[in-house]
Amino acid sequence: MILMKANVEYSCDVLIIGSGAAGLTLALRLADHAKVMVLSKGPLSEGATYYAQGGIAAVSDEKDSIESHVNDTLNSGAGLCDKEAVEFTARHAKECIEWLIQQGVPFDQVDSETEDGQPTYHLTREGGHSHRRIFHSADATGKTVQITLVDQVRNHPNIQLMERFNAVDLITTRKLGLPGNRVLGAYVWNRNKEEVETVQARFVALATGGASKVYQYTSNPDVSSGDGIAMAWRAGCRVANMEFNQFHPTTLFHPDDRNFLLTEALRGEGAYLRRPDGSRFMQDFDPRGELAPRDIVARAIDYEMKRLGVDCMYLDISHRPAEFVIKHFPTIYERCLKIGLDITTQPIPVVPAAHYTCGGVMIDHNGQTDIPGLYAIGEVSYTGLHGANRMASNSLLECVVFARSAASDILARLPMSSMPPHLPAWDESQVSDSDEEVVIQHNWHELRLFMWDYVGIVRTDKRLARAKRRIELLQQEVQEYYAHFRVSNNLLELRNLLQVAELIVRCAISRKESRGLHYNLDYPDQLPNPTPTILIPENY
Repeated sequence: MILMKANVEYSCDVLIIGSGAAGLTLALRLADHAKVMVLSKGPLSEGATYYAQGGIAAVSDEKDSIESHVNDTLNSGAGLCDKEAVEFTARHAKECIEWLIQQGVPFDQVDSETEDGQPTYHLTREGGHSHRRIFHSADATGKTVQITLVDQVRNHPNIQLMERFNAVDLITTRKLGLPGNRVLGAYVWNRNKEEVETVQARFVALATGGASKVYQYTSNPDVSSGDGIAMAWRAGCRVANMEFNQFHPTTLFHPDDRNFLLTEALRGEGAYLRRPDGSRFMQDFDPRGELAPRDIVARAIDYEMKRLGVDCMYLDISHRPAEFVIKHFPTIYERCLKIGLDITTQPIPVVPAAHYTCGGVMIDHNGQTDIPGLYAIGEVSYTGLHGANRMASNSLLECVVFARSAASDILARLPMSSMPPHLPAWDESQVSDSDEEVVIQHNWHELRLFMWDYVGIVRTDKRLARAKRRIELLQQEVQEYYAHFRVSNNLLELRNLLQVAELIVRCAISRKESRGLHYNLDYPDQLPNPTPTILIPENY
């Protein structure tokens, strides 16, 4: 007699997949009125938010204006930002900062207070911004935000935290042969038990972050594997602007510390970019020099590295007073000291690395996707805010602004919603344990390497065609593997990365121009009237 495993089924009002700034903000804004479940692939704090050094942009100085923030963002977005989305985000920035302060986020302050005794916050400036408008916590803003929000969600009785769980796929009415295409929940892989379980939910929110891990060099943690984008696409959602992957210009280049991002605030506070011979080069590329938008800076560094045949360029703030550097950049100072580098006296070796996915799942201003009941917030989404390039410190802002509007929309719909029907259990009757993990390992490395070589900062049609052929071949292998063997963390991530890589390449092939973060040597000029690249799945 064969004993069948009992199906484990969870139930909640709102399932939130992802535990960064977007997911946790949404959870806290919902939890007083709804039963919320937050899914995290690893520990709750392990995501891109935790490693975000820069701050959150919001107009608060009377010399600044929302119009100025909007214009700066539009300029950085190289003609592809959605103006309404930019205005919407900038307009709600201040109240979202105030909400974070209420949650206990300790943004840096200056000694003086306002006339009514309120604290005055230290605002910094980053590339692309015409004013100091960046709220920050030294050079570890993301970490501070993450830790504060994690403390709050752990203490809320209505929030169930599910650490070490991977989302496998969304469950929709269409998948079950029922009318329409409403989301009903998700299949999730319990990494501790190594079993697939079921979550039933009235609403599902994707807050899974971006897909930087598709590239060989990234400043992001290992969890950034495009899970939400891939799941939404498979379920029938449109995606947009996937060709615009932002490469952070300055990631530490050192064999003992490969993924450490060096904040743009270094350049905002006067750091120079230098060649190995000590000469500066940014003025050759843009009159704004080191304060040019990051796509220009990243391409300049990449160009100089390839021209000179060297491994890296150098970021140098050693001409500023040591006390100033240590006060404003304590994390970077300590981290570099561990590898024997004193940034107060020595330049820092840097390379560009994949950092931010500018495109994603298409949503409206409430975070609602094409599928009723399914929301996407944060880096997983395409809001129209970023265009062809993301301006510094607009991403954490986007997380909290769209989490706020998604929460309002879900709470308004909650009274009219009903709990989904009983969902079928995950079928593992036709699969076995894998005896060939090497297949996953090999394909994983191959994908990241050719994406870096062929679909990196500079592209050509020939390189893109090569990448597309290789992706199709790997997809066949992985799909066969997925059909025959039990799931694992690496298999799920590889399947999603391949899907996202395909979307990136398809978008890049269809854009016959160079703009922002998409630079194609076959089409070096810009078209006069650019539009977003929208891909529509067959099951839309």
